Amino acid sequence: MAETGASPLPTTPPARSPLFRAEQFVWLTARVLEQRLFAYHFLNGGADPVDTALDAYRNQDGGYGHALEPDLRGPVSQPLHTARALRVLDSIGRCGGQRVERVCRYLTSVSTADGALPAVHPSQRGYPAAPFVPVVDDPPSELLATGPVVGVLHRNEVWHAWLFRATDFCWQAVESLERSHPYEIQAAVAFLDAAPDRARAESAADRLGRLVREQRLAALDPDRLDDYPVAPGYAPGEHHFPHDYAPTPQSLARAWFTDDEMARSLDHLASEQQEDGGWPIRWHQWAPGPALEARPMVTVEALRTLRAHGRPIG
Repeated sequence: MAETGASPLPTTPPARSPLFRAEQFVWLTARVLEQRLFAYHFLNGGADPVDTALDAYRNQDGGYGHALEPDLRGPVSQPLHTARALRVLDSIGRCGGQRVERVCRYLTSVSTADGALPAVHPSQRGYPAAPFVPVVDDPPSELLATGPVVGVLHRNEVWHAWLFRATDFCWQAVESLERSHPYEIQAAVAFLDAAPDRARAESAADRLGRLVREQRLAALDPDRLDDYPVAPGYAPGEHHFPHDYAPTPQSLARAWFTDDEMARSLDHLASEQQEDGGWPIRWHQWAPGPALEARPMVTVEALRTLRAHGRPIG
């Protein structure tokens, strides 16, 4: 007879299902963190092991480093690493308490003059980094870095003095967007999906949806990708699809696309699973290590997106 309160036994996905194939890929290639995340999201694993694995990337200043975001190497804390850590904590229901208070103190310490975040802090200098994330002495405020962090903190009802100015920056940046690119739009959506002023968020999202369609920032027909431009500086073929903007049906970006467009997008996402069980990365691959570490991250997110939209994964 099982002991009262015992942890549920891990589930085993059916052989050759997308989930089974992805599991084999994760055990073969992933870092401990992504192994624990896979187990948490798909195999009835616990949150504590994820928490423990993530803690290995935390620094004394309250931020995160050690290549948590694979395209930035080295030990120093960076906003992009810290944003990734907050997303992990959010996904396991642990985004709160003194740890997040320390994170907010770190964010305050690296903020620009207007209270927002740079994509890369100058402390990265001297450590390897992807060529598409240049290190400069006086980096500008970036919606790309700030929006997802502010969104996660608002979704978890975290309140800190840093958030007030950072939220104001996000509103100004989102509502003044004209020409943009997919990653910036995704950052805007991450903010809007959790912004406390829901009426303002819905209005801003409606405008962004029109912008995305007018500027053809979403590939609506995966069978005709040559008809859609790739943003300057992106890798050849680095298209973005409706599911990239709306990874869950609850996202405000879901209203930007018809049911048929979203269905084609999800069909395409499912078809991208490769023979080894993992999903590919679409951005520039500049070194073997970062590419190897990123694929399990992308694989976990692909499965989560498919499942969130009701697609069977096994």
